[in-house]
Amino acid sequence: MNTQGKNKILLIEPPFYRLFHDKYSLNKYPLSLGYLAGTIRKHTDWDVMVYNADFMPKSVSMRISHLSGAGFTNYRNTLKNASASIWDEVRTTILNYRPNVVGITSKTPNFESASIVARIAKEIDNKTIVITGGPHPSIMSSDILNRKEFDIGVNGEGEETMVELLKTIYNKPGWKGVTGIYYRDNGEVVNTTPRQYIEDMDSLCFPAESAESSLKDYHKYPNSAFRYIFAIRGCPYNCWFCGSRYVWSRKARFRSPQSVVEEIKLLNKRGIHYVEFDDDTFGINKKYILELCNHLAKYTPKTTWRCEINIKSVEDDIIQCMKDSGCEFITLGIESGNNGILEKIRKGITIEEVLRACAIIKKHKIGLGAFFMVGFPWETEETLKDTLNAIKKVNADQTIYSIFMPYPGTEAFEYCKEKGLIPENFDSSSYSHQSPENCFCLNIAHDKFRMLVSEIERETDKINSRNNKKLVFNKIKKMSFKEMISSVREFGIRKIIKKILK
Repeated sequence: MNTQGKNKILLIEPPFYRLFHDKYSLNKYPLSLGYLAGTIRKHTDWDVMVYNADFMPKSVSMRISHLSGAGFTNYRNTLKNASASIWDEVRTTILNYRPNVVGITSKTPNFESASIVARIAKEIDNKTIVITGGPHPSIMSSDILNRKEFDIGVNGEGEETMVELLKTIYNKPGWKGVTGIYYRDNGEVVNTTPRQYIEDMDSLCFPAESAESSLKDYHKYPNSAFRYIFAIRGCPYNCWFCGSRYVWSRKARFRSPQSVVEEIKLLNKRGIHYVEFDDDTFGINKKYILELCNHLAKYTPKTTWRCEINIKSVEDDIIQCMKDSGCEFITLGIESGNNGILEKIRKGITIEEVLRACAIIKKHKIGLGAFFMVGFPWETEETLKDTLNAIKKVNADQTIYSIFMPYPGTEAFEYCKEKGLIPENFDSSSYSHQSPENCFCLNIAHDKFRMLVSEIERETDKINSRNNKKLVFNKIKKMSFKEMISSVREFGIRKIIKKILK
């Protein structure tokens, strides 16, 4: 495409996972940037490029330990090393594209990385306008405008905001008329009127539609990078530690089943027959789940999929309907094995309900994933033992545990700050689940906490190792010989193939 004379915007996912390990990266098309790119292309005459700086073609899987700290050390060192190869890559990409505007998405864990990317853009050309959006800028506007490398912050959903902003980007007085942004004007902070949330979810574009023409290194991505879709924005639940509602609101907004099916058909045409719903919570209500699943079963019968669902939604008829429509894997956000902790963090569930839900999913022979979180302020040795026992009882096909992290802007953060667990001048680069220093317990010393969590980590690794072998083995048994060979190349499971062929 000839872009000479056109205004250009470069949308960037800053590096994060790449900083932990030199061969690990995010092999996923960032959905937020995909929606932005498609919307900008559709509603403006700007040329747009998406650059996932957290991607590298030859990536490997990496086990992330929350206790060893090796990856976290690499991450912190790379942040401080201005001559690291990743920053050279960022610099070269910006120099080659020469954007008028750089848009950077940011969460709290990668905010320091996003700031470095912004500084590089300003060093190349100080006239470049740098905009940032995403969870962290939506919640921590003061953190953004304290950094001179950012010109504008976007609150909440960015699609409509960015279109309006680009139309007036060279007319700073006109920025006041753009809802949902904040910026500096002669040293004063200007917060414009909050933007209303998008009500018509079907009006949004499909990220995969514009990926080939806008995503840098598109042809280096595996097909699986584009399998992620969403059906709902907004989550009605009120978990104490979650910041999602500050970005998407607690009001759930639904795409029509017809729109979801249309997008999946587009992915099918591109050779993608396994999709993952990236919603905070799949379906939310029974009526929508059943309607969506009936559409999937009828119009995309050869597509399989996975999702995360709230435990309250797990009922026999719902899970059966999901199974019939191609659902192969369901993940549950369990968090704790102790009812007292579950009540404090406002999960609205009990461990008894958790075990019942897991039994239903297993009964229907759907793969089960389980998220656990440890290290809440009220944890004791006994509550951690309860969580360890719950991990064993659930015995999920894939168990993921993390150490509690109170993200800025959440109730959890304010509580921990009030209790003296967070310093006044906190370092946002330390806000990562992978930091070995994480410990926000009021009742357990750091060293003791690490010892207790190490037992949870060992048990999680043991369960995952055992159950992953079963999953892979069962999946391969159903494959054709050609599919087997393809999987061997991708996953390195030659020994299992040999056993099956005997």
